[in-house]
Amino acid sequence: MITSLQMFGFRALWSPFFLLFLLCIAVIYMLIVGPWRHKFTDEGPATPKQKAYFLTGIVLLYLCKGSPIDLLGHLMFSAHMVQMAVLYLIIPQCFILGIPNWLYERMFAVRAVKKTFLFFTKPLIALLLFNGLFSFYHVPLIFDVIKTNALYHAVVTTAIFIVAFFMWWPLVNKLPQWQTISGLKKVGYIFADGVLLTPACALIIFANSPLYQTYTDPQAWLTALQLCVPKGTLASLNLTGPQMFLSMSPLHDQQLGGVLMKIIQEIVYGTVLFFVFMEWYRKEQEKEKLETIASPQPSES
Repeated sequence: MITSLQMFGFRALWSPFFLLFLLCIAVIYMLIVGPWRHKFTDEGPATPKQKAYFLTGIVLLYLCKGSPIDLLGHLMFSAHMVQMAVLYLIIPQCFILGIPNWLYERMFAVRAVKKTFLFFTKPLIALLLFNGLFSFYHVPLIFDVIKTNALYHAVVTTAIFIVAFFMWWPLVNKLPQWQTISGLKKVGYIFADGVLLTPACALIIFANSPLYQTYTDPQAWLTALQLCVPKGTLASLNLTGPQMFLSMSPLHDQQLGGVLMKIIQEIVYGTVLFFVFMEWYRKEQEKEKLETIASPQPSES
């Protein structure tokens, strides 16, 4: 497979302009949370953990949208679903945890930004927006239209990424004044998130035939490839259809994609659930200790 991907050329495989853009973002971030921070705050620089989270998000974003994985996502539906899982379930958390609280406070000093966050990060709205957009995106007719139009694809995938950021915000942000849900409510939020995403995965897994023309019809597939492969390169290749890159039938590839999405979702949500539960348990233990210290001790007779 790797050898056959070489035919698409360096630009399609490694997206050098996108890499340059992400490197610029990483450099600007390191400057803002480091030597430039005095322009925004009197607090210290970002912690090593925060920097690691943010840079991990940058690396994963490049792997998903700039490396050969992006091209593979146009050839195999299963690769596409793994790409979606990492892009929307892992990367937003990395960015949320990687930005220091003082930088968020500077952003929220802009009234429009604060109002936007206050509305779109309300738990019910965030849940419905993310899961609704993700599910509608994978409706076959909608999916095929978006995958064959560069503008639609850019707008929709960016919109889903933004609402994924909003969806994760109530769970993982560390700002004390933005803790809209806590304790067991976070557990319920995670379970609701998993339930709402299940119908889209079930549609893909239990379908009796391939759903998406962009992974079965040669012409639609070639049009979709133009999203990441230059037209000149495609014109010089003798491509007959997606089957030339598949070692399984399109239906099995589709079903594998749905299963992988669900597995990654369960792993991510299970991990977040574990940390949420441990945080709740720790706070309950601290609360009990404080109550014990504050309660009057019985006097000895």
